[in-house]
Amino acid sequence: MKATQHPATGVQVTPADLLRMAALYLRRHGWHQGTYYNALFPAGFLTPPACAAGAIGIASAGHKVEHFSQLDPDTLADYLAAMAAFVDYLDNFAPVFHIDEDGYLLDEHTSPYSWNDDPTRTAEQVITALESAADEWDRLHTQEGGNR
Repeated sequence: MKATQHPATGVQVTPADLLRMAALYLRRHGWHQGTYYNALFPAGFLTPPACAAGAIGIASAGHKVEHFSQLDPDTLADYLAAMAAFVDYLDNFAPVFHIDEDGYLLDEHTSPYSWNDDPTRTAEQVITALESAADEWDRLHTQEGGNR
C-alpha cells in the first residue's frame, strides 16, 4: 500500500472469519492442549502452539491473549461471538455431555475447553471443527454473499 492510499474502513469481521483465522493459525503454528498456549515456548514467543480458544483469541486480538478479560470491549465482543459460534457448532455436531453420579446433566453447552483437551482429540479434528463452525455460521447468517 502506498502512503497516499487509505485503508478500507467499515469492513466487518464476522465470527466465521475469526474461526477460519484460528484454524489457519493452528495449521501454521501448531495445536496445544491444557492451556491457551504451550508454556514450553519462551514468554516473548509471539506464535506458540495454541488450543482452540487461544487461537480464537489470537485471531481476535492479533496477539497472544492470556485471558479474555485483557481484551478491549470491541475485541472482546468479537472474541465472544466467535466462541459462541464455536460452542453452537460443538453443541450441534460434537456434543460432550457431563452427567453427575445421579444422572443429571451438568452442562447445558459443550465446553470448547474440555472438548479441545479430550485426550483422544487430534489437531485435525480441532482445525476441522473450527472451519466447519465457520461454514455453519455463514450458512445461518449470510445470504447470497451478504449478511442476512
